Amino acid sequence: MSGPNKSYDPVQVTPLNAESVEAMVAAALQAFAAATSVAELKQARAAHAADRSPIALANREIGALPPQARKDAGARIGQARGRINAALKEREAEVSADELSRMLVAERVDVTLPVELTPVGAVHPITALMDQMCDVFVAMGWEVAEGPELEAEWLNFDALNFIPDHPARTMQDTLFADPADGGIVLRTHTSPVQARTLLDRDLPVYVVCPGRVYRADEFDATHLPVFHQIEGLCVDKGITMGHLRGTLDAFARAMFGDVRTRMRPNFFPFTEPSAEVDLECYVCHGSSVGDPANPCRTCNSEGWIEWGGCGIVNPRVLQACGVDTDIYSGFAFGMGVDRTLMFRNNTADLRDTVEGDIRFSRSLAGTAR
Repeated sequence: MSGPNKSYDPVQVTPLNAESVEAMVAAALQAFAAATSVAELKQARAAHAADRSPIALANREIGALPPQARKDAGARIGQARGRINAALKEREAEVSADELSRMLVAERVDVTLPVELTPVGAVHPITALMDQMCDVFVAMGWEVAEGPELEAEWLNFDALNFIPDHPARTMQDTLFADPADGGIVLRTHTSPVQARTLLDRDLPVYVVCPGRVYRADEFDATHLPVFHQIEGLCVDKGITMGHLRGTLDAFARAMFGDVRTRMRPNFFPFTEPSAEVDLECYVCHGSSVGDPANPCRTCNSEGWIEWGGCGIVNPRVLQACGVDTDIYSGFAFGMGVDRTLMFRNNTADLRDTVEGDIRFSRSLAGTAR
């Protein structure tokens, strides 16, 4: 800003003459009128009413005028700035109201529509998988049977040919209800449901028994003290291992797609002969066996994965339940539902199934069905 000059003619200061000031006002009013949004009006304000606007720069020139000329120039600039600010304020109200009206129309919410206030959850993967397993057997004409989780020791062990001093009956494996000698246990498998079915129903029997079971196991990535099993029982005339093998093959294909099964000899008190059921690895299908360049993490390059146990029902079990073994025979099998879920979804830690994190259920929602 230049210093005072008493001989300075205000007519020669172009930004301060009436025509220039009026042009500044007209340009500002035109810019405000052209703005159709708050953002555009903000830009117009910066150009015509802010500290670096023409009218503000002209106001700074007043100090360079002689004293007798400052009054007229100051009045002219002050009136111009007042008109600009008044027009800006009026246009701000108009633009804000118009923008709010458009926003209300664009973001209108129909308050008459139903609203779901409860957060969206998901069926637990274990529950969904048990339902799917049951559906496989219901489609084959079987029935679903259930029983109590607090079970009589006789049904849990004696009826299934567990001898009195069998290791599974000790406190290290079985959870007994108080008093410890009361003969009541938390069932260690769903096999008591099979015994109850043979005692309550007429033959032939084709049932599948899903449910929760309890054992005194560690709580870690591969073991839980509370887990889930599904067992099947078929008792009819002329039942053989061939029927068992065909049933398990159909079950495995329903769970894992085009895979094979194999049986390895084993021992269980309630079946004779007994076998372990293995699945052909559904990832490598055995191609990784003996091929160090193509390892398989799922089966550890063994080609097979242990799935469950099975066998022909021991005649002593049938006799304990009142079945004539000269006429009837049967087969039984059992698989861990949690273990099947791990196979199907590559779940690394069984604890994820019981910790109640909804993100786990949502991440597997639909994969079990």
